[in-house]
Amino acid sequence: MKIRITSNTFSSVLAAALTSVTTVAATSAPTPQYQIYDIGVVDVGDTFSQGLGVSPEGIAVGRSIRNDGSHAFSWTLNGGIVGLPDLAGRSYCVSNSANDSGGVVGTGATTVFGSGRLPVIWQNGVVSQLPLPVGQTLGDANSVNASGVVVGSVNAGSDQRGVIYSAGSATIITQTTADGSYFLTAFGINDSGRIVGQGIDPAHAARNVGIVYDMGQNMAFDVGALPGANGALAFGVSNNGYVVGSSMFNQGSGMPFIWSDQNGIVAIPLASGTSLGQAQGVNSSGWVVGTDGGAFAVPFLYDGTNTYRLQDLIPGNSGWDLSMNTSSSAMAISENNIIVGTGVHNGETHAYAMVPATPTPTPTPSSTPTATPIATPRVTPRPRPTPHPRPTPPH
Repeated sequence: MKIRITSNTFSSVLAAALTSVTTVAATSAPTPQYQIYDIGVVDVGDTFSQGLGVSPEGIAVGRSIRNDGSHAFSWTLNGGIVGLPDLAGRSYCVSNSANDSGGVVGTGATTVFGSGRLPVIWQNGVVSQLPLPVGQTLGDANSVNASGVVVGSVNAGSDQRGVIYSAGSATIITQTTADGSYFLTAFGINDSGRIVGQGIDPAHAARNVGIVYDMGQNMAFDVGALPGANGALAFGVSNNGYVVGSSMFNQGSGMPFIWSDQNGIVAIPLASGTSLGQAQGVNSSGWVVGTDGGAFAVPFLYDGTNTYRLQDLIPGNSGWDLSMNTSSSAMAISENNIIVGTGVHNGETHAYAMVPATPTPTPTPSSTPTATPIATPRVTPRPRPTPHPRPTPPH
């Protein structure tokens, strides 16, 4: 089951980030209702696309893949999909994150697996490479905040380290937690400089560390683990400090969680019919999206009380399958509750944006934009997941 992408690599961490648990739940607030939009593909002949991130105000980003390369893209409800230029010498590009000031960040590589990866920024559509620390030749960019501070990683394998790109330079995150755990890679940053990611515990290498670094306080800490687990992976952070991810025992399957300064780590109930999962994105209202699993990938929305399958929140005749395949995901949620991810639309794997709808009238497919142009109805075989979340690709 495919969950998270970095460095142009599919990374389902469900194998390394999820646990068996029974489902949810209570009902109190009205069930959210959404209209779903097909983001489509950039060029005729692109075989599929993926939605990977969204800015606070709803700019979606991801990649559109063809046999010999991939285009990073941005998308807005009014403007549709816009392909972003490739970095010179890197024909496989992916955009992972955007802010609302025209900044988009991601990775350029020479293969779909992320070989020769470099951190990339598009500022108002103009592409450039982010600087690497002295002596480094590989890097990626995973998240950008409103101030244009970018986080990701440099190097590969056991030498990979979390990094901050800011003010024309790159700095490796050297601050460790109280027990000496350090950043392997940074997945998210919020506007106040709270950074989240995957850490390594040198005393217990098999244990994942959901690591957090606060730039203002120059302090790092571990979010801990859910009962029965000994570690976690932290994938997303909201502007008011919520952290989400998955908690597991060693490299086993895990369970989605939300962490806050007030309550610590708390399990998110699983969507119906699933047995494992991970949370990917969170907004300041505490709404969380991610992907649960079992036989199929099941994107979900958690509103602080109930966990909903995204399939149940969209019009029944939309042509979208978000529950009966292994390609679907929910990767990010904006401050105004726009959800971005990947699903299967009329047989084609495409990025989507789900926009909150008023309860009545129920949207109909006739008002739903379709992908333009239409992609060839053939999906390129995807790289298989690796045992670690968002790993460094081979180079």
